Amino acid sequence: MKKNGFTLVEIMIVVAIIALLAAIAIPNLLRARLNSNESTAISALKTIHTAATSFRAVNTGYPGNLAVLASATPPYIDNALGSGAKNGYNFALAGAINSFTATARPISYQVSGVRSFFINESGVLRWTDSEIAAKVSDLALGDENTLSIHDVGMSMAVPATSMSHAFWPRPEPQEE
Repeated sequence: MKKNGFTLVEIMIVVAIIALLAAIAIPNLLRARLNSNESTAISALKTIHTAATSFRAVNTGYPGNLAVLASATPPYIDNALGSGAKNGYNFALAGAINSFTATARPISYQVSGVRSFFINESGVLRWTDSEIAAKVSDLALGDENTLSIHDVGMSMAVPATSMSHAFWPRPEPQEE
């Protein structure tokens, strides 16, 4: 008598092969999404820098926040970026007459991104991969934690005290 169909062992082997392929593919897909979010954050900060510089050329100072850039006529940035959140990152801009700072932090650290980014009027993009940077608003002055700040191939450890003071300094080259 001839049987039609598959045996239990054959089905279990196929399921095991599919599970193995999924175990290999899923982390790669998640890493690709993280890389995409970080690339978008870097690009958005460069856009914010260009927009803020253009805004200052026409006005007496830098914009105070992202909403000013998005609501200008014509707008300097799109409404999605002007809302402060885009592609897994929260964006913030603080401006004055002669300076501004813009930051991008993952909405959910290790899920939507692993690096926080910063740019100011100098145009130099800085980043750190510390989770502390993603939660800098929760830190009190005098916290003993340190962060690794990276800037064009240079890095240093600094106290994680405040965003506008010691958190994002321009690092000096380290001797090796």
